[in-house]
Amino acid sequence: MSKRFSELLAVLPDVIAASGDCDVRAPVVESDADLQPGGLFVARQGLSTDGHDFIPRAVEKGAAAVVGERDLDGLPVPYARVRQAQEATGLLAAAYHDFPSRRLTVIGVTGTDGKTTTSTLIHGVLQSAADERAGLISTVSAELGGTSADTGLHVTTPGAPQVQGFLAQMVANGLTHAVLEMTSHGLAQGRLNGVDVDVAVMTNVTHEHLDYHGTFENYRAAKGRLFEMLSLSYRKPSQSKIAVINADDPNADFFAAFPADKVVRYGINNPAADVRAAGIYYLPDGTHIEVEVRPVFERPYDKKIEYVMPLMGDFNVYNALAAIAVGYSLHFNQNLIWLSLEGAAGVPGRMERIDEGQDFMAIVDFAHTPNALENALKAGRRMLNIGKRLIVVFGSAGLRDREKRRLMAETAARLAHFTILTAEDPRTESLDDILEAMAQGCIAQGGVEGKTFIRVPDRGEAIFRACQMARAGDVVMACGKGHEQSMCFGTVEYPWDDRDAMRAALRGQPLQTLPTASAGEEG
Repeated sequence: MSKRFSELLAVLPDVIAASGDCDVRAPVVESDADLQPGGLFVARQGLSTDGHDFIPRAVEKGAAAVVGERDLDGLPVPYARVRQAQEATGLLAAAYHDFPSRRLTVIGVTGTDGKTTTSTLIHGVLQSAADERAGLISTVSAELGGTSADTGLHVTTPGAPQVQGFLAQMVANGLTHAVLEMTSHGLAQGRLNGVDVDVAVMTNVTHEHLDYHGTFENYRAAKGRLFEMLSLSYRKPSQSKIAVINADDPNADFFAAFPADKVVRYGINNPAADVRAAGIYYLPDGTHIEVEVRPVFERPYDKKIEYVMPLMGDFNVYNALAAIAVGYSLHFNQNLIWLSLEGAAGVPGRMERIDEGQDFMAIVDFAHTPNALENALKAGRRMLNIGKRLIVVFGSAGLRDREKRRLMAETAARLAHFTILTAEDPRTESLDDILEAMAQGCIAQGGVEGKTFIRVPDRGEAIFRACQMARAGDVVMACGKGHEQSMCFGTVEYPWDDRDAMRAALRGQPLQTLPTASAGEEG
């Protein structure tokens, strides 16, 4: 499959000039690393590299045409100059695949925490609904209808050509709906441009990724792009544009202000929520949620119904409420929504229990922000009987938001009975310096090193130590990595899986796949 360069350029609103034979045919790719012979190379300006520097190499590798932002002369292939190449990539990829999202009902999910679980629960609701077939693009994988694809190591939202390729496969496989997990990075960088959204979901917005966005306002605005896309997206027959918003989040009004045909709010504490958990009960057979529904939906629903799901924690109640609100907004059968939640499987690396026959509970969770860690630890405490302890192992990533190192450590000092500080993708930063900042956070909340917390730089050893100190009935949690399959030291990704590390520790040996140096610099 190929498209004429001129056809692709026609969808861009900001072409400044084009030269050469624009009737040449080419597929769309995003970078030199992905370039196929005969492909279109988009030269984007990144944080550390400039794609324009790679144009000669792209041409040498067989690029049929190039799109960039500079005024360039003398290229041996057709060239189009645009104002923002990064923004153009998604539209070019969508045009190449004939705008596949226009043939799907698309639900986008954004927020700081809970995106993957919420997306997975919504996908389950869609799959349970009569005559519906749904795809999913999340941090774990892309479910395309009979086939799955990996979506990367540390990347939640894939690149624009990959997103559009996945959507095209969904259409080819006869799917009717698609759920997309949308990160602030993916939205800000235009990776989701060209996706025509019908339902926008906001889980929450808390302190995260300020290393990239600079300010909380910028971060929130990046999330807001999803809701802006509602009014700008292609309008599909008989499908309203719907905003689904966490009513308990302080930023709810910001997201509700974007134009939409309908705004639906869900929550626990806000009595004005359209879908509200009036009662939450943690019982042996699962979490029971007594849901109250306001008469705002086109289809009449019971004013009150009890849902049951196997997932634990108030944060998962929010995730479930979002999925219920989406199901109601799309007019799905109430009983099918109930059945989908009752059979909801846990998301890999999200409050995932690891069982090797031990007499205490071992859990791996992706919590890597202050808010997510607080939610995870509160859920862990709910699992404890009187006199038992919650032991947590976690770190904080290098070259990322430095403030959260202190905040997460303070959270652990308040909520865990014992904390082990360890490595989590130190990258090129000093791991010792990261651990020192975290230790100071513990101390600020009354923590005493050696008594209520310790530092164990080797993550495999840290998880092993936690399991060794656990007694019957305790809860051990390893937080921060979840499903991820690697850890970055220096600039190298080393094989790593917290679930494998927990299993090894429970069997009596620390997992040893990481560098032994305590610093992130390559040696």
